[in-house]
Amino acid sequence: MRPKEVEDLVSAMLDEMVEGKDIEIVDVMFDKEGGHWFLRVYIHCPNGVSMDDCTYINETLGKKLDDLDPIRHSYVLEVSSSGEKPLRKESDYVRFRGRQVLVNTYVPINGMKSLEGKLLGLVDDTIQLEIHGETVHVPTSRVSQARLVVEI
Repeated sequence: MRPKEVEDLVSAMLDEMVEGKDIEIVDVMFDKEGGHWFLRVYIHCPNGVSMDDCTYINETLGKKLDDLDPIRHSYVLEVSSSGEKPLRKESDYVRFRGRQVLVNTYVPINGMKSLEGKLLGLVDDTIQLEIHGETVHVPTSRVSQARLVVEI
């Protein structure tokens, strides 16, 4: 199966698993890094993600995947909070408006290739950040990665 097909299959499985629970599936990513495959599931819970929430998803999904065996090669299953989740979809920019984000770019924007600020939103394929009281516009075509910053 291609990565997108795996993500779609796993997303459908997860939707059934969390029905009626206070767990929201934020994203599913199936990527190859450094020669190893990773199946990453990012979750959100209204009262915070607990270790029990991650364990439930990991064990239940792991068993279903073992039984179905749709991925013919080895991979690592990771389940975590959406705290450091990459922002990939338009809905991510809506959901996390007001949160601190880190945006890395291919070319400098305002002299920087790494910008951290408060996410104001996404308008016309441009990420809007507030950095030191100023609004900075970052075209998505120049973004190599955008992700939430873990706030402690």
